[in-house]
Amino acid sequence: MKNKLLLFCLVGIMGVGYAQKSNLQLYKIKWSSDSLRILGVTIIQLDSPKNTELYFEHSISLLSDSVIHTNKFKQNQPKFLNRKIISVSPIHDGFEIIVDFKNESLDTVSLQNVLPFEKNPQNDYITGQGDHSLSRTYWFRPNKIPVNVIVPDNAWELGYNQMPLPQNKGYVYGFSRRDKSSLVNGKTKRFETIIYPQGSIQYHIWVESFQGNAQVGIKKVFQDRKLYDIQNFNDSLYRRKDLEWVRHSYLMHLMMSWDQFFYNPLKKQYAIKDFVTRGQNLYGGDDVIAIWPTWPTLGLDQRNQFDLFKDLPGGLVAIQKISDDLKSQHKHLFVSYNPWDVDTRKMNHYSGLSWLIDKTHADGVVLDTQGSSSEALQKAADSVRKGVIMYSEGMAVPKDMPGIISGRVHNALYYPPLLNLNKYIQPGFAIYRVSELYKEPINREFCTSFFNGYGTEINIMSPGQPEWVEKQYELLGKTTRLLRQLSDNFNAPQAIPLYPTQEDEIWVNAWPTPQKEVFTIYSAIPQGYRGNLFRVFPKLGWHFVDVFHHKLLTPQITSTDHFMIQAETDAFHQKYLGTNNEGAVDCIIQTPEFIQTKIVQNNLAISIVGFDSNKNYFAPTLKDTYLQIWKTEPSYTQKPLILKSQNQKISIQKYFDRFEGKLVIQLIQKKESRETLLDETIIELASGVSRLTSSDTLLINQPAALVVNPNTNLQRIQKMVFIPSGNFKFNQTHGDDFISYPPLIDTNRVMMTSFYMDRYPVTNKDFEKFIIQSHYKPVDNYHFLQHWVNGKPLKEDENKPVVYISFEDAQAYAKFYGKQLPTEKEWQYAAQTSALNEWPWKQNTPVTRTYEEVTNTLSVIQIKGIDSANCNLGNGHLDPVGTYSKGLNPYGLSDLVGSVWQLTNDEYSSGSYKYIIMKGGSYFKPSGSWWYVQGGPRELTYAQYLLRVSPGFERNATVGFRCILKP
Repeated sequence: MKNKLLLFCLVGIMGVGYAQKSNLQLYKIKWSSDSLRILGVTIIQLDSPKNTELYFEHSISLLSDSVIHTNKFKQNQPKFLNRKIISVSPIHDGFEIIVDFKNESLDTVSLQNVLPFEKNPQNDYITGQGDHSLSRTYWFRPNKIPVNVIVPDNAWELGYNQMPLPQNKGYVYGFSRRDKSSLVNGKTKRFETIIYPQGSIQYHIWVESFQGNAQVGIKKVFQDRKLYDIQNFNDSLYRRKDLEWVRHSYLMHLMMSWDQFFYNPLKKQYAIKDFVTRGQNLYGGDDVIAIWPTWPTLGLDQRNQFDLFKDLPGGLVAIQKISDDLKSQHKHLFVSYNPWDVDTRKMNHYSGLSWLIDKTHADGVVLDTQGSSSEALQKAADSVRKGVIMYSEGMAVPKDMPGIISGRVHNALYYPPLLNLNKYIQPGFAIYRVSELYKEPINREFCTSFFNGYGTEINIMSPGQPEWVEKQYELLGKTTRLLRQLSDNFNAPQAIPLYPTQEDEIWVNAWPTPQKEVFTIYSAIPQGYRGNLFRVFPKLGWHFVDVFHHKLLTPQITSTDHFMIQAETDAFHQKYLGTNNEGAVDCIIQTPEFIQTKIVQNNLAISIVGFDSNKNYFAPTLKDTYLQIWKTEPSYTQKPLILKSQNQKISIQKYFDRFEGKLVIQLIQKKESRETLLDETIIELASGVSRLTSSDTLLINQPAALVVNPNTNLQRIQKMVFIPSGNFKFNQTHGDDFISYPPLIDTNRVMMTSFYMDRYPVTNKDFEKFIIQSHYKPVDNYHFLQHWVNGKPLKEDENKPVVYISFEDAQAYAKFYGKQLPTEKEWQYAAQTSALNEWPWKQNTPVTRTYEEVTNTLSVIQIKGIDSANCNLGNGHLDPVGTYSKGLNPYGLSDLVGSVWQLTNDEYSSGSYKYIIMKGGSYFKPSGSWWYVQGGPRELTYAQYLLRVSPGFERNATVGFRCILKP
């Protein structure tokens, strides 16, 4: 798979639906004698040396339509709707054709679903279906169920179709729209034209060529041609930096000034601050709060709409403070404007609006009842200050989009179509779907808004805050976070509607840019979905991340050498199908893999890297970036760990304590007041895994006055053995694994540096000298040197290993003499040597072992065949150090096994438990039960943990230590 992956690594998303420059131009059309059928087309191949003309025979009807006769006459009465081409004019890459439909019958007829060419189930086409009063437009796709789509309010009756050119040369599309102004003797409705006898209507048909799939053709019609609604699109508003902020805003609440979320009449104070805080905690907060003090009370008296703002509690000074408080949190206040207010106190609307914006410090205006704005309205706002947004109640049609940069998907269309093609007309036009909370759960509203890459206006004008509201806000917060973080993609012109998928009832929109590729996914499958869904094009140094479920994804190669990516959507109750609570979403990104992570013992190692054209990693310069790390997933109920975007190691124990599960690590770029997601990776802190938490200098609960004894190095290495550097391959064996031992991370041979190690375990005499010199007193003295009498060891115990000491006591001893406890690897290397000996001595005859499996974590192993002259075999009596001269290892270390369990410096935490690794076994070997710790002499690879509770609990009669000294 790796080799195949490299074949595709530089392709990206270009292979499917990406807007490609067309090298074809439709040059001529050959007509039938009645001019109603196309018999062939001539295409100029612009990339050929001499602009080669290619002729393709292609017999197809110019139009197909539905005609319904609404009156009944005699059976022999002819019923005839005559079609006639009025004109054919060259445009762009093709022609504009005007067709006249004339009713020459005695019936009244209804003309609807006018579609260029002929319906072909193997082609994509858009036309009407059904009799819904507000939404009949569907995108028909081969072998898939039709998708209901939203189109501009002046183009409900549009039709789109395409015909393929032979030899895979491309396509010719046809796009039809009705010319209302041409109507004679009839009337127009949203989706149909009623034509009375001898009446007529004209349709414009635009026929052009393109290369690519249906998404390219539809994008050409909607984005490049603006549905042929306007010839020269003035995008000056869209280029204004001061207005740019609204396209990156995705959530607003529109409320009336009587709402107690806005003002509390009992407390006689504004409550909007509490509402904003509530929203921040539930869904990450609003970008905009819009207030409405006019309708339905406007007209009760002579006060005009501007007077009602002035008369709010505290006057305009109070509203101005609300606005300023919102700005300080990077939020915005919108005020309402009612253009129909003409009969109350007379006031020029433009000067009144300027006055209102000035006095309230508002950043935007909700244009009631309007689907467009005007140059005069924007100038009224600009005269106060730059950056004030006009926000229309309806959605602007293409010809009005130059004058306004934001609008709504109105809730008059209660159960909105899945796909909003308005999103693809003008990049940067900010769209909000109007959603209401009081009727029913509206999961689908939030899901389809996210799928379409635009925001949500929560309209709470109607009263009601049902009990399920806060749960729904949780989903809204999750989708809005992603809309904000990926906003550059959702405003880019390369967007691809209905990106091809291999499954139905689950849909994908693609939002590619050169920096990142985003895929939003909407599913109407109640049982949920998980599987390969759509084709992707891996790129070198990039990776795929499910940023909704926070999972790393690996493309799967198919039998046709295509790469597919897995999507996942949650299940929902089947009873919600067909309601505003159906549906689930997912979101996948392909992005440069800037973050690389791995767990090294108790540390999370993070690297920030790039990938250059020579396939080499490098440290990229990422301006204004930082890392944020979340437990499980981003949410508004937790604060992330914020780190600089640099190579670093952080302590898992320090920052995440007992947390076990998924860590989501995001690279964020700060762009003014917004955050952009550059990359995300996920790493798992597996449950129950033990991680090394100690270090060479760790001291816990020790007296602050303890200082290092200023002995010379020569004095310190007395009674120590030099351990030379060498190669070592670490391995570990152990007993009962009910509480997990640390995993073996690296079993390769490594170079160990030289050090000194105590020849013997530290004795009672050694420890007595330490106490006299250091005046050491432990914080917790329970069981401390319990076997001593009157603070001194018995004479016969002076040369026995000191016991009844804790990890902290041993560390204090080591520190005082400038030494340290050995790590497990250091202890084992010194004991085994580079030869990896199983026992300190040369075992001439192999030991025998009997295994008895007790549980899946415990196997009892009985060892036989060790000479009792080499070590204590577990007789229950502690011997003085050096008793077993035959038990020395090649370096001269004594009492490595069968004496006392010897503490190492390795302390581990598994989240639930902390423990210290000990080595060597001990003189005590209980044998009456399986469940005892397996004592006696143990192999040099054998580890035993000492579970941690308190120093007093851990002090016992079988645990001692020895030290090392590093040159």
